[in-house]
Amino acid sequence: MGKITYKRLKGSQNMRQRLLLATLKSTPVLIEDIHAGDTLPGLRPHEISLLRLFEKLTDDCLIEINETGTKLKYKPGIIVGGSHLVHDCGFSRAIGYFLEPLILLGLFARKTLVIILKGITNDSKDPSVDTFRSTTFPLLRHFGVPSEGLKLEIKSRGVSPHGGGEVHLTIPTVQHLTATMWTDEGMVKRIRGEAFTTRVSVQLGNEMIYAARGIFNRLLPDVYIASDYRKRLEAGNSPGYGISLVAETTSGCCISADTTVSYPRGDEEEDIEDEGKKELIPAADVGEELASVLLEEIEKGGVVDSTHQGLLFLLCALCPKDVSKVRVGKLSPYGIETLREIRDFLDVQFVIKPDPSTGTVILKCWGSGMKNLSRKTT
Repeated sequence: MGKITYKRLKGSQNMRQRLLLATLKSTPVLIEDIHAGDTLPGLRPHEISLLRLFEKLTDDCLIEINETGTKLKYKPGIIVGGSHLVHDCGFSRAIGYFLEPLILLGLFARKTLVIILKGITNDSKDPSVDTFRSTTFPLLRHFGVPSEGLKLEIKSRGVSPHGGGEVHLTIPTVQHLTATMWTDEGMVKRIRGEAFTTRVSVQLGNEMIYAARGIFNRLLPDVYIASDYRKRLEAGNSPGYGISLVAETTSGCCISADTTVSYPRGDEEEDIEDEGKKELIPAADVGEELASVLLEEIEKGGVVDSTHQGLLFLLCALCPKDVSKVRVGKLSPYGIETLREIRDFLDVQFVIKPDPSTGTVILKCWGSGMKNLSRKTT
């Protein structure tokens, strides 16, 4: 066995994208100075959890972390996938943090991925599991991913600080993605959504729905927001409530926004002590504010919302050697960082052309030619 050559990187920025792209391209990486300047230096719990998740999905993966957690050696293995997998995502980040890389690894795995994820299903930092089901899955169809194989079931919901949620995810394998020419945003034809409550009065969910509908019904008639009021074991371990909304357009675009209200993460004993003392944002205000956020996302233009820009660019870059062309609104910080990592790992550069007439940006790239060489055909 020859000596392993590592791609040397510094810092903790874009850790998730770096580990994902390293795995997809089988590029060993050596990352130093991870959160080195922080009060508590070293890898965060969610970053370690992500590494352990990658370890479960791959064969012959090598992970070495120094004592302080500020240096990581990662040699990716072969992406196997498989069923009967279970992963506890912990409480540091929501399940949504893990879903984006998990979906892309699943597509290029040897076998169909079937996995149970446990933790926080909804929070205000990461996209909710509802958004992945209503918006991310339709996005994948534009790149040739069959919709019948994609599945995400919410068995129980969990909010911070103590989680308790569980989702069952199925991702089919593909031989390769399909390049796309996707620049037509279309017009909004309907609004869909879902409001949920866990361990609080169902009236809070009704107030969110009523407030959000009050904004949208002035603009279009086809508005439906479902309710999902969980109790007992299906309600996780912490009280909270939230809402996810999606605008569907005439050209098949889905623009989404979501939010969750719950007690913040922190010292567990403190949380339990103070839960009765803290006041959460009124549910009606949550519904109104999120409706306004969605309208702002629609106004920005583009075929995806700002949350999905990074995934859109990754999918374009992972396509066969063909041209993909997409339109987005103003580039988000996450989208810009993803473009940089794509350039460094896949050697794919996007041609970026602002469209002054609409305030949007058109991006064009030549795919990296990624193929699933290990896929099992049955």
